[in-house]
Formats: sequence, structure tokens, C-alpha cells
Amino acid sequence: MFDEIKKFFKGDVDTREDTLIAYSHDASILEVRPKVVVFPKDTVDVENLVKWVNENKTAHPELSITARAAGTCMSGGSLNESIIMDTTRYMNKVHWVRRVPTYRMRPKYPGSHDIEIVGEVTVEPGCFYRDFEVETLKQNLLLPCYTASKSINAVGGMIGNNSAGELTLQYGKTEDYVKELKVVFSDGHTYTVRPVTRRELYTKIAQVDLEGRIYKQMFDLINDHKAMIDAAKPQVSKNSAGYYLWNVMTKGKTEDEDLFDLSQVIIGSQGTLGIVTEITFKLVEKSPQSKLVVIFMKDLAPLGKLVDEILETKPLTIESYDDKTFGLAMKFFKDFVKAKGLWGTIRFGLSFIPEFFMVLTGGVPKLILLVEYAGNSPKEIDAQCVALKEKIAHFNLHVHITRNEKEAKKYWDMRRDSFALLRKHVAGRHTAPFIDDIIVRPEFLPKFLPELSKILDKYDNIIYTIAGHAGNGNFHIIPLMDFNDAKTLPTIIELGDQVYDLVFKYQGSIDAEHNDGLVRTPYLTKMFGKEITDLFQNVKDIFDPKLVFNPNKKVGGTMEYLKNHLIKGDQIIGHTHSS
Repeated sequence: MFDEIKKFFKGDVDTREDTLIAYSHDASILEVRPKVVVFPKDTVDVENLVKWVNENKTAHPELSITARAAGTCMSGGSLNESIIMDTTRYMNKVHWVRRVPTYRMRPKYPGSHDIEIVGEVTVEPGCFYRDFEVETLKQNLLLPCYTASKSINAVGGMIGNNSAGELTLQYGKTEDYVKELKVVFSDGHTYTVRPVTRRELYTKIAQVDLEGRIYKQMFDLINDHKAMIDAAKPQVSKNSAGYYLWNVMTKGKTEDEDLFDLSQVIIGSQGTLGIVTEITFKLVEKSPQSKLVVIFMKDLAPLGKLVDEILETKPLTIESYDDKTFGLAMKFFKDFVKAKGLWGTIRFGLSFIPEFFMVLTGGVPKLILLVEYAGNSPKEIDAQCVALKEKIAHFNLHVHITRNEKEAKKYWDMRRDSFALLRKHVAGRHTAPFIDDIIVRPEFLPKFLPELSKILDKYDNIIYTIAGHAGNGNFHIIPLMDFNDAKTLPTIIELGDQVYDLVFKYQGSIDAEHNDGLVRTPYLTKMFGKEITDLFQNVKDIFDPKLVFNPNKKVGGTMEYLKNHLIKGDQIIGHTHSS
């Protein structure tokens, strides 16, 4: 039946065995085999395919479409048993980048301050971020919610997952930088989704069409359950779990300034409510210079207070990695110096002398914090770094202000590359992202992290490191596991339950930025309760009553489905994880 698609589809339609095998995987622990992979040429192809699925849904209820960009999703969000739609082949263009009159915006991130928006860009979802950034930097403009995997991810996935990264502390998440979206809804027509005023909302509600029905029903759902929705909002700075109902309605100073923004529920929905075909992002000026302060902690007890004091100085980032990560860097030092040449290796080795002496005299630190400041002049940034060192002197920690970018890079290399090193040096094991995106408030970290390590250390069939965004309590744990081992599946289920129970104990979220997908959707009722997950189901029904878009994510996913689609050892294909 999929040959029928070729009659109206300008792009490519592929049912070859090797293609179906390749698209059975993303960067998650799952294998889900599709029936066909399509590569749309443009929005018209997307519209026509959605209409075709609608027309054939009664006869073939299993038909559905999953939009996919780079396939770097760790939660299985880009997998489907029916139609995979890959936008990276053709729908990958940057339409325009331009500077705009400067205006201020405050990200939704708690404690954030005003950000100056100086540019905008319109881009298609299949554009790789690395290509996108080349175009924006030509005008010294930056989309600051980029991920650490920015060399391999695409912007469509950033919308689908509501991504964030190293600059979250200052700049917030993807949700803060979307001006408007072009979205194909379940009737096969394209709609522009952006914030609307109360008057515009009433006009939308009066429309006798799908768009009008969606606006009316979403307004009623949020308005009728506002107290329950507000009470269920995770009390952490970042969350991508569930449908993001909390920020759709924004109260202004007057009724005329009230906003209703459906893009906030589409961002982070993993393509379950419609297919995004065009994005207009807001851009900031790229900071010309930055400098790194490295803090070595032998004891986690003061971590919460320390982070609070650091946050008062408004750093660009507070990243972290644990003693296992630091130990890897020391153990596999030669991997860091490959291709540096003799003198480069010597200079790089000499730069680590202080760390070697520190380890010899005081042991490996429990946690290393990377605090980065940015500014317009070296003098300004140096002053910020010195002020931080003086401010936290009472903690009696080893604090080092890096001298230059080259020195800072060695610490960033440890943060970003240690996991790849671990994977390289441990034979027969593969990445297993399933507890990879947990978040609790920073004040809980001194108790949370030791309890987390205690849980993880009970399992002798996993090897792991902990790294992440300490400034907001968001940590990434991606164990290495043997998928031919009979203990792997039970461990994944048991460990998931125990780690998530610990996260709930400390009022956190199981999902800060990597999203729910097939891996975490089964846990959403445990996190939010039945009343809220019923609302999530209502949202799905409002946008997608025929289940055209990306099934089993956000709603409908089960633990049984997760167990049945876990990859086996001989199904592993290579992926690079970066968080």
C-alpha cells in the first residue's frame, strides 16, 4: 500500500531492508522497525501525507507518522512501527537570518534576568545545528539553547524535545527562543502558531474549523483546570516531562497584555500533536570572550550553599563532573593528547601537573565544578572570576582560574569526552540511556547525589559516570551495559524505578531536557498522578483525535512495550551520546 504514497509525494519513499534497519534505531536503548521511511521535499509533501493517512486510517488503524530529524533522541522519540518522516534530506534550509531592533525578553528559567534579542532566523526542521550556526554566526548571532550534541543534532529535535544545554542558567531553554512555528495539524493543513492576545484568542475560538476547535478546547481545558495544573508543575528549573501546559496562558499587567501561546505545548511534544515544518527563532549576540573557574570539591556537603552563592554572581554556566570522570581523564590521559604532536603533548601534560599533585596530596575530588563567565573585555571577565574566588573563599576549596582558552579546553574535554573514553576502553558494553536526564533543585544535591551513587553501586553489571548541569541540579547518567546479558533488562526496570523514586522523593523531574519518548512515558502517571496524565490524554485527543502523529509518546506508552522493544546485543548500532 505504501506505493500509493509515490503518486502524490515529490520526495523519496524507501522500503529497502537496510533503510528500515537503520531507522529502527535512534540513540536510545530500543529497536522499533518501521514499515516505510519517507523524505519530504517540502511542506506540501507533509500535508499530503497527513491527508493520506487520515483517508486510510479506518481501513488501516496502525498507520501513523513520526517526524524525525537527526535521530539523536535518547528516549526513543523518533521511533515508530509505521511511517518515519526524515526531514534532514530536503527540508534542511535556513531561509533567512537578520538583525532586528533590540528588544528585551526574560526567559522562564527561575531567577533569570532580561536577555537582549537582536536577531531572528527562519529555518526548516531538518537543518543540522552545526550548519544553522554557521549562518547565524556570520552576523555574530547565536541561538543560545544549543545542546552539547550540537555537532550532530538538528533544530527540529530541539523543538520536539524542548532542548537546553550549557547556557541554560543565563539563557533558558528552546521554549524561550521560538517566535513562531508553522505546523501541519491532523487535518493536513498548515497553521502558524505563535502567542496571541486575548482579543486574537477570541477571534480564533470563533472560527468554525480545526484551528478554532483546538484553541477553544485548549483554552477550556487549561482554564477549567488551572489550579490543578499549577499545583502539578514540577518545582525545578527545567522540565520536559508531559505536555507543557503551565506556560500556555501568561497573565499580563492588563487584560490586553494577556497572552495565549499554543507553541508552548507543541514545543517539547515530540511531534505527537502535529508536524513542525518551519521555525522562527529569536537570536542573541554572541559573547566575544569567556573564562573558566574550576572548583574542586572533596566533600559534597556544602554543594547546595556553594551553588547558591555562585548563582548570585550570574555566571554563564555551572557544569560538573564526578570523581569517576576525573579518574578516567587521568587513567586514559594519552587519549586526550593524541594528534597534539610531541611539544603539544608535553605542554598539555605539564598543564595537568597541578591536578596530579592535588590528587597525590588530597585524593581525587568528589565533584569538579566548571563556572564560566562571559563579557566584552578580558578585564571585565577577570574581575568576575576573582570576585567569585574571594566570595567562596570561606568554603576552603581548591579554586583555579584558568589562564586562557587552551587551558579551559582541557576541563571541557574532560566534561564532554570522558564518556566516549569510557565506552572506548570497556569492551562488550554499550550506552544505555534510561536514567539520563534527572533533575532536582540544587539545595537537595548534597543528600541526593550520595543516595543516587548508593543505588547505582548496588549493580555490578553497570559502569557509569555522572556529569551535568550542577547550576540547576540536572544530571546525566548513561550507564554502559552488556545487552547480551540476561540481567540487563531486569536491571533497567529495577534501576529506573529506584532512581525515579529517589527523584520524586526530592521533588524533582525524571526528564529535564531529553524528553519522555518510549523510555519515560510509562513513568508519567507515577510522576504527575492520574488526573494530570488524563489531561495529557485530553491534549492528545484535542490535537490528534485519529492518532496520526507519533504514537506511544507522552500518552499511551507502556512498560510492556518498553520491555518488548529493548535492543539485543546483535542489534546495537553505533551512536554518540552527549549531554
